[in-house]
Amino acid sequence: MNLWGRIKKLSIPSLIGFGWILIRSPHLILPVYKVTQKTMQISNERYGKAHFYSGKANAFRHALWNYLLCQKVNSIINNPIRSSIFTECLVNYYEKVTQNEAMERMMDLHNNEIGRMIFLSTLKENQEKMIDFIQKQAKNAQKVSKIESFQEFMNQLVYLKEDV
Repeated sequence: MNLWGRIKKLSIPSLIGFGWILIRSPHLILPVYKVTQKTMQISNERYGKAHFYSGKANAFRHALWNYLLCQKVNSIINNPIRSSIFTECLVNYYEKVTQNEAMERMMDLHNNEIGRMIFLSTLKENQEKMIDFIQKQAKNAQKVSKIESFQEFMNQLVYLKEDV
């Protein structure tokens, strides 16, 4: 996911939508960008380019992104629930406008939610410990091949294809 490349592909209405989400909280724009960069760096270090595909590495990246976003936003606004809601709104909009196929979008939304759930259930935990925890969760991710399967794994990360 080349962040700038993705942004350049967005339509004007999509950019306005992102702008609307962020303009309501301008103090979060730079932290969101930095967390996204950090997520990419960690994912690259741990998985190379595999996290760009629909495998376990991608599940890790999405859960980590949401976990770190919630954590960073919470450090600024000091409200875990509002942090999770802001993150959900932002990333769900991102998933809506990136034009992935239905199964990929479902997988991403599912893994994003798992990342936010991990944040809300581990507020006091050390970040490095939680990154390792998310990686362990990714190793145990469940492969899904149809939309109905997502409900079977409500508390687990999921993936579509084996990592390359």
